[in-house]
Amino acid sequence: MRILVVEDEKKVAGFIKRGLEEEEFSVQLAADGEEGLALAMNGSYDLILMDVMLPEMDGLSVIQALRRKNITTPVLCLTAKDSIDDIVSGLDSGSDDYLTKPFAFAELVSRVNALIRRNARDRGAELFYADVRLDPVSHKVWRNNKEIELTTKEYALLEYFMRNPEQGLTRTMIAEQVWDYTFDTFTNIIDVYVNYLRKKIDRGFDKKLIHTVRGVGYMLKESE
Repeated sequence: MRILVVEDEKKVAGFIKRGLEEEEFSVQLAADGEEGLALAMNGSYDLILMDVMLPEMDGLSVIQALRRKNITTPVLCLTAKDSIDDIVSGLDSGSDDYLTKPFAFAELVSRVNALIRRNARDRGAELFYADVRLDPVSHKVWRNNKEIELTTKEYALLEYFMRNPEQGLTRTMIAEQVWDYTFDTFTNIIDVYVNYLRKKIDRGFDKKLIHTVRGVGYMLKESE
């Protein structure tokens, strides 16, 4: 497995590189955003670790540039910023996960493995529910044959709903399956993203699909 680490702090980059190589990953380093973008555009990586605060070009801009070019390599953001707004901004840029500094290396490895497994799992047959169609290969979504533009996390959330239709999904279940988080404070982010997804999937349609289940969480079902 090949991993690109875009990190301008040499000590941090060296620490990550040595640790991942001990886990038998092949690691390439980039010291600024422009170098990271060039390598990501031209190389074939299984995962990108992206620092947010980078010289030449910040990490979120690099991710946005990659997504515009339809490069779907999973990206794990590394940053010292940990407010809800910062996390949402990172995920909205097209990143797949978010890890705040300082972090335990064991947690980094866990997140890396989870993203690589998820990326491999995302290859498969199209999913259908009601008038929604989801393509796991292209990461495209349609409702009533109209394509709906979703961010990376909105897509992952919808896919989880569509793989578990008409089931009450708790915030803990969503956090663990979509974000690989297990702590309760992350539930605010889940509520934010369910609201984002609901606006895109349900707005303008008579039949609502994403429902709040009081005392449980959320459910994908056709409204009665």
